[in-house]
Amino acid sequence: MADAENLAKFAASEAKMRADGLPEAAILAFKHSYMQWASGATGMIAEADITPASDVPALSDLRTTITQNPELLSQTVVLKLNGGLGTSMGLDFAKSLLQVKGKDTFLDLTAKQVIAMRKKFKANVRFILMNSFSTSDDTMEYLAKYPDIVSDPDLEFVQNKVPKIDAATMLPGSWAKNPKNEWCPPGHGDLYAALEGSGTLDKLLAAGVKYMFVSNSDNLGATLDLDLLTYFAEKDLSFMMECCERTVNDKKGGHLAVRTSDGNLILREAAQCADEDESAFQDISKHRFFNTNNLWVRLDKLKEEINKAGGFIPLPMIRNAKTIDPKDDTSTKVIQLETAMGAAIECFAGAGAVCVPKERFAPVKKCSDLLMLRSDCYTVTPDSRLVLSPGIEVAPELAIDAKKYKLVQALEAALTLGTPSLKACTKLKVDGYVYFSRRNVLQGTVTIVNSSKEPKVLPPGTYSNCTVDLSAAPSLGALLAVKVPTAPIADQKPGTSGLRKKTKEFMEGSYLQNFVQATFSTVKASGADMADKTLVIGGDGRYFNPTAIQTIVKMAVANGVNHIAIGQGGLLSTPAVSAEIRERGPSYMKAFGGFILTASHNPGGPDEDFGIKYNVENGGPAPEGVTGAIYDATTTIGEFHICPDFPDIDLDTCGTTKVESTCGSAVVTVEVIDAVESHVELLKSVFDFDTIKTQLLSRGDFSMVYDCMHGVQGPYARAVFVDELGLGESCLLNAVPKDDFNGHHADPNLTYAVDLVKAMGLDKTGLPVETEAEPPSFGAAADGDADRNMICGSKFFVTPSDSLAILAEKANCVPFFRDYGGLKAVARSMPTSGAVDRVAAKHNLALFETPTGWKYFGNLMDSKDLFGGADFTPLICGEESFGTGSNHIREKDGLWAVLFWLQILAAANPDASQPLVSVQALVEKHWEEYGRNYYTRYDYEGVDKTKAEGMFEAMRATTAQAVGKSFGAFTVATADDFTYLDPVDGSVSKKQGLRFLMACGSRVIFRLSGTAGSGATVRMYLEKYEPDAAKTKQVTAEVMGELVAFALQLSDIKAHTGVDGPTVIT
Repeated sequence: MADAENLAKFAASEAKMRADGLPEAAILAFKHSYMQWASGATGMIAEADITPASDVPALSDLRTTITQNPELLSQTVVLKLNGGLGTSMGLDFAKSLLQVKGKDTFLDLTAKQVIAMRKKFKANVRFILMNSFSTSDDTMEYLAKYPDIVSDPDLEFVQNKVPKIDAATMLPGSWAKNPKNEWCPPGHGDLYAALEGSGTLDKLLAAGVKYMFVSNSDNLGATLDLDLLTYFAEKDLSFMMECCERTVNDKKGGHLAVRTSDGNLILREAAQCADEDESAFQDISKHRFFNTNNLWVRLDKLKEEINKAGGFIPLPMIRNAKTIDPKDDTSTKVIQLETAMGAAIECFAGAGAVCVPKERFAPVKKCSDLLMLRSDCYTVTPDSRLVLSPGIEVAPELAIDAKKYKLVQALEAALTLGTPSLKACTKLKVDGYVYFSRRNVLQGTVTIVNSSKEPKVLPPGTYSNCTVDLSAAPSLGALLAVKVPTAPIADQKPGTSGLRKKTKEFMEGSYLQNFVQATFSTVKASGADMADKTLVIGGDGRYFNPTAIQTIVKMAVANGVNHIAIGQGGLLSTPAVSAEIRERGPSYMKAFGGFILTASHNPGGPDEDFGIKYNVENGGPAPEGVTGAIYDATTTIGEFHICPDFPDIDLDTCGTTKVESTCGSAVVTVEVIDAVESHVELLKSVFDFDTIKTQLLSRGDFSMVYDCMHGVQGPYARAVFVDELGLGESCLLNAVPKDDFNGHHADPNLTYAVDLVKAMGLDKTGLPVETEAEPPSFGAAADGDADRNMICGSKFFVTPSDSLAILAEKANCVPFFRDYGGLKAVARSMPTSGAVDRVAAKHNLALFETPTGWKYFGNLMDSKDLFGGADFTPLICGEESFGTGSNHIREKDGLWAVLFWLQILAAANPDASQPLVSVQALVEKHWEEYGRNYYTRYDYEGVDKTKAEGMFEAMRATTAQAVGKSFGAFTVATADDFTYLDPVDGSVSKKQGLRFLMACGSRVIFRLSGTAGSGATVRMYLEKYEPDAAKTKQVTAEVMGELVAFALQLSDIKAHTGVDGPTVIT
């Protein structure tokens, strides 16, 4: 009866697992554990029911009798368990991504071990990973740096997951706040179910693989040993466990034993030991051998046992009482049922064990283990194994304060100044929180005490057989970091250009602090050298920038940043930040990344928008993997770190501020730098300023005006056009940065750049109007953060798509391209018109169509240097949203585009005695040769986000039905939701825009923008190609009228959103 009731309750767990797509093998294995627990089994193994294991052969003895058999390698696979997040150590990413020695993570060393193993044995020994649903993406992305390994299509299979069980109801736990918390990993005993359920076991057997060596990814001592493989095969064992002699450091690990009832070898884990048996469990003289979790398995025998048991391996259950939210002790009490893979030793007839030296066991379970491996106690062998350093026979006993050093973050902070020397230490005990440095040498038995409430730094020196009390020692003073409790804030997900919200939202509570801490945590986890390299900070000068910068500085110091560079006045344009990160030198001053405080073209002010984005070490926007990790961190954040006593920095004066800790152990350097210098010097290396000045700007019939729209571009424009090129101040409009952009929308388009549009003799549709005086020959505008540009001639507007095509056509006018062998490739965002495609076809240039977002262009630029792929540089890229750039930096660059046009005009006008070849003449000549891509964009701003998303879902659901639909001269040939396969890193970006492609080559595209501060922006793009040169000078609105009407019919935007018309037409 009880079994029937338990089965009925299990049905809910089974249904949940099936609904999530888990395989039959996983369900059967979990059912076995569930029924054991539900029937009252505790999973405990009593001391009275076992006897100590004995007569375990030693590998050192076996080596003298074994003749290695290399032919076995072709039948062998090496498997690493890589499913752990290391949550007990405070990690929320794959534990194997933790740096363990120098800059190398566990994954780095594992990959290098595999490469060394293949080289040593002159064989392509199979290697696979068992990842979990939590580690798969991070792991596979990280391993991209090892193409010989990641290219294997069978490199990974994914561990299963099982429901957490409500302790009160025995049903699956439910947690609406975060449904991910309803699941847990089933322990590494899931290896067998995952091998079977994923089909990996059958694939291996079909390939003739007979032997499998398994170990944990955090055990870098476990490599394929040909002696052990040969012994395993010759003894015809079905299963073999590697054991080590237990020491005091291993007394809590699972040990090998013999079950009295049947004489079988079994594994007893700490969780299977009752309190009354704990002393016997930890008696290392009685139970001498502990399980290293290095296992050898005969795969054909494994398959036999799975079939015999009905589809799974019947492992003993381990019961863990938890709360459903591990960070909330008040949340629902649950039971997590797990199994251990080593426990399978009792399931195999003909199982055995072998005692191996401690060098094959070097895992990291707690921070003291990590400290040990990072110290000079261990060294990395040529084949990337971690072994005890020469002269050390036994590792020192480390007893560092378990509460103070429970989390990796605490250890990282304590080792900011370096890792102490421990190779001559026999025992280290630390009570309290102590910071070390590379100038600490510990010998013999050393005890360090700090009973104060704040961390203290151990002064440099040698400490031998002594006790050191730091309780009354000087503190860190202004460099003392404090942890401030916080909680996740909804919807802090960065868009293509960072996180943008209303300014007041950023100013409330810990909104800014949460996002900044999530970013620092993510960047630190990625392995960035935050301690020795520089953090760059700057922004577009909008309201709240100065306050936000002071907060970021204090948080940066608390997170271990020792060198900070800030633009004078808190100003740095987005392209200047990219240039500063890339060009900063010498090497010891190189930047690891930077914060840009901007909402780009969005309005500024206390009631308008604020934004923040992070750029990585190549100077470009954080890639999707990083922004995704930042967002994930915001959803679980529980505290942020800040140095509240760190002094505010004078942002208005260039100079260096050094802040030293009271104890003299650390110094932080903050440099306020000239915001303009680096970027202008870079642009001078790209363009020929002398030619621009002498062939164009000196002409009496040429004049220009540049509208900086009260954004950050003003100082840069003045430095280039006034100081370098010698023009008068009158060439600049709105060149004084203001925190609200003087109440305007700093967006360089025909609607918002009203001063430039008026000066150039245009209306807001781009058509010419009558003017009292002849407009300037050339005009341009920049947005708030200076990365966008609008180009005009006298009474003539150049569309961004045409501008991109002409820059590509005339690239050889620019030394940067001409002197490096010419342009190799062009790239455009998908919504941008195909005008540049025709240039690429004529000049045999590589062409890429990407999603909107500069990070996709950055990948192409870094294909060779970062990914070992093809070299696509020099490269020009652009977006229809007034953004263009090249590989000189990793952002779009408004000033670069303006100078490029001036360089083209200079090249087109070599003879001052001839009439000026104008912007309009250049564009119309281009149309004569290539035809014209008539193009327009409708922006619907401030749309209710839910309604906008509903409209897109409705269109997405009917794309198939749209094919064949006609309206006037247009018929839909294909319709889809644009998906991009990155040719550089292999990543896939889905739902990047709805495309309706007409049979005549015209296009209608819809995108939902996520970078507005409030509401949503629906963008509708329309393109019609005209090859007839005689028809290239028509009015765009007249040409596009019918296509606009069709697009409105396709989207039914008014019915879905309630908006009557577009906010902006470009």
